Amino acid sequence: MALNKKALRSAIAFAGISVFALTACTGPAGGGSSASSAASGPIAYGTTDKVTALDPAGSYDNGSFMVMNQVYSFLLNSKPGSADPVPDLAASASFTSPTEYTVKLKPGLKWANGHTLDSTDVKFSFDRQLKINDPAGPASLLANLDSVTTPDANTAVFKLKLANDQTFPQILSSPAAPIVDHQVFPADKLLSDDDIIKAKAFYGQYTIDSYKKNELISLKAYPDYQGVLGKPANDAATIKYYAEPTNMKLDIQQGNIDVANRSLSATDVDDLKKDSKVKVNVGPGGEIRYITFNFDTMPFGTKAAGADPAKALAVRQAIANLVDRQAIADQVYKGTYLPLYSNVPSGFLGANESFKDAYGDNGKPSLDKAKKVLSDAGVKDVVTLNLQYNPDHYGKSSGDEYAMIKDQLEKSGLFKVNLQSTEWVTYSKASRADEYPLFQFGWFPDFSDPDNYLTPFFPNGGFLKNHFNDPAVTDLINKQLTTTDKSARESTIKDAQNALAKDISTLPLLQGAQVAISAKGVNGVDKTLDASFKFRLGTISK
Repeated sequence: MALNKKALRSAIAFAGISVFALTACTGPAGGGSSASSAASGPIAYGTTDKVTALDPAGSYDNGSFMVMNQVYSFLLNSKPGSADPVPDLAASASFTSPTEYTVKLKPGLKWANGHTLDSTDVKFSFDRQLKINDPAGPASLLANLDSVTTPDANTAVFKLKLANDQTFPQILSSPAAPIVDHQVFPADKLLSDDDIIKAKAFYGQYTIDSYKKNELISLKAYPDYQGVLGKPANDAATIKYYAEPTNMKLDIQQGNIDVANRSLSATDVDDLKKDSKVKVNVGPGGEIRYITFNFDTMPFGTKAAGADPAKALAVRQAIANLVDRQAIADQVYKGTYLPLYSNVPSGFLGANESFKDAYGDNGKPSLDKAKKVLSDAGVKDVVTLNLQYNPDHYGKSSGDEYAMIKDQLEKSGLFKVNLQSTEWVTYSKASRADEYPLFQFGWFPDFSDPDNYLTPFFPNGGFLKNHFNDPAVTDLINKQLTTTDKSARESTIKDAQNALAKDISTLPLLQGAQVAISAKGVNGVDKTLDASFKFRLGTISK
């Protein structure tokens, strides 16, 4: 498929399709197979993403979650080609009251190490996420979970704080929800990758056969997996990690790997479209890019020199008036990303263009507005911005993206930008430990619902830990989460975006699609580039 703006917009729009009705029970499901009974030989997957941790409580990033999706299971999951949550470890799952969600497990489940997998593991997994609450982990997704009870070995009951949660079935298939072996994982601290592998604490389409972190992972099909994904289309897989996307591009062209995914530059993708030996696969996009402001340490932040909330807000608003998203999308990403003007991306329920309405000149920068907002707040001198970005996790083009942002801000004469970069393994933790006043982040959605761009981010600073806290915004986010009427929920989502545009906890920049390159003779990559945003090696064969 040509990676043009029309195709990208179609992919983005598809990602926003409503994926389930809350009132419908996700009833019994068979172990639908993702392949024919005869699996192909090993397939080789390449990526520049990095693994932070294999422990589900210790990471909340695309690279780690990609591996988890191969070796762990969830109570609910989605079949390739769909984003609808259906039973995976569960035999059935449904709301049994507005604040109770009851899951019945399949009987006879066994971990790869021979341990029994039952409701004890389910309760343990969710209790553990909340107890550890690691700064780099996904516990913020469980904000509405009050408790989990286990009436018997095959039943788990989730008690929710807010009734009629429109997203809870999706939460059970999210990064906060991989089920782990309670006989292996400690309840109150993280377990190392090596200890997880040594204990064979896996239940998924695959188990890990060998592991060199962020170098090479070897997987083999797990024959006792009974989940919704079925038997994988291959009997084994490897994941090879690249420091440079140019080397990954060369390997996919030469047939040394079967699939290249995350992240090739826009120039590389454009070049590969002309190569008859490979295929460029495009899927629905929910990825966004944005700048995060640390409300404590940014200029005039609450713990910065000359702390002044009004001046800090003016700095954020001036930056919003100066950034030229269209120029970045066109010049750096060659149309593989589109400008993003709100926190909820285009194609999702309630998405609007609140930043386009509030700042700049109809999407273009406005120096006059930037000067005025700073002057009105009493900011007279050039403001120094310490802006951090990551060069490996979000692709090599991040350097060009942030060089352009620096240039746009400094040309105004209002800002001096100190631009620095840090590798992802350090960056993912330091960014949420008050080390960066302004920093790049991207978001790969956990599920296809607008709330996934709101609840994880903003109540009490969310997973960003950036000290943003606006009770009015939190109330709006909670209201949309529990509103069953679609039009009323849509209106509340718009109100939340408008409120966020005034305070600017994050500055939305770009929205992209999923892109993966496959070698000649490789099949099934298109099947996994769906609106669940989970890359599954089990669909791929050759």
